[in-house]
Amino acid sequence: MRRDATSCAEDQPDARPRGQQQTVRRSGQQQARQPEQTAQQPGHSMRQPEQPEQSVRQSEQPAQSGRQRGPSVQQSLVGEGPARPRIERQAVTRVFDGITCYEVPARAALERVPEAAELPFTWGASPYRGCEIGCGYCTARRGHRYLGLDPGCDFSTKIVVKTDLARRLRRELDSPRWSGEPVALGLTGDCYQPAEEIYRLMPGVIRTLADAANPFTVLTKSPLVLRDLDLLREAAKVTQVGALVSVGFVDDRLRRAVEPGAATPQRRLEVCATLNEAGIPCGVLMAPILPLIADSTDHLLATVRRAAEAGAVSVTPVVLRLPAGAREWYMGWLEREHPGLVPRYQALYGRGQVAEDGYRRRIAEQVRALAETYGIGRDARRWRRRRSPARQLALV
Repeated sequence: MRRDATSCAEDQPDARPRGQQQTVRRSGQQQARQPEQTAQQPGHSMRQPEQPEQSVRQSEQPAQSGRQRGPSVQQSLVGEGPARPRIERQAVTRVFDGITCYEVPARAALERVPEAAELPFTWGASPYRGCEIGCGYCTARRGHRYLGLDPGCDFSTKIVVKTDLARRLRRELDSPRWSGEPVALGLTGDCYQPAEEIYRLMPGVIRTLADAANPFTVLTKSPLVLRDLDLLREAAKVTQVGALVSVGFVDDRLRRAVEPGAATPQRRLEVCATLNEAGIPCGVLMAPILPLIADSTDHLLATVRRAAEAGAVSVTPVVLRLPAGAREWYMGWLEREHPGLVPRYQALYGRGQVAEDGYRRRIAEQVRALAETYGIGRDARRWRRRRSPARQLALV
């Protein structure tokens, strides 16, 4: 019923955005599908296909929710064979402003979180695999290898969309085998990345978890989470709801280098403040802490202090991991921008994906001591009231 968060989906197409036809390749023959309306939650613009026709039609422009995107162009999946990514032979493909979306139903909604992730969760669920935010260090990049895609540039330009995640999640939460453990949302791709403005999958996921009174935590870098603030507050009436905003450092120049598609650290901390003021406990996930780049005492102090001023209820440090897929991409960037650090990284990581234990323990202890100094998790209100959420947070 469930699978590991690093495994891939072998899926078939289900629901899709409104008002668009799609061309798919089946057994060496092109077929055009005309979508029909499927039952979805309110505001969820998705479609269910009819029986395939024998003609190939031109794509229409989809009705979109939220931010307007460019016209959608349906790819014709031709040349079936080993040269084509496996996911393309199993999904309905759509293109939005140069971003390719592979629409698939979820084989499983609940995925086990690897212990190596060092996150306080056992189970996760993600509407998307891949992420337009395109952080150079993202450990979820390795999942694209299982799909026959490049974990480098394909990770941020080819997104797998689990169009029926809410329905599948409801089935699994209702199973007698499910024990009601907390679920983390957004581990294989930010659940509020730009694609969410089109597909609007998160409202259905939140409602499903609320209906089951199942605890959950949203992990994100995106201010789009505030769109669903009312839904989160309603869910918090029946179950434990939380959020973690990822802010590994507050240097915006570094953000532009390794997190080019992410909101600024300042904006993310403002989101943290807004969620806390609205009654949704929100902490800061200090992930990743980049060795030899963002791990100095000044970097750590500035990040923890600003997390405290935003009212963060917790701060969780996670040192950079370099699994296969992410390792090649990040180390390539390091060789271009900081070649002198490459030998030190090789010594710190050896052939593994995590930094040596002594280094990780030292960083964790530094962050714990700073969090205690600023009262995070104990007396954070003293710092939260120093600065109104309506005002801008200091850069450093």
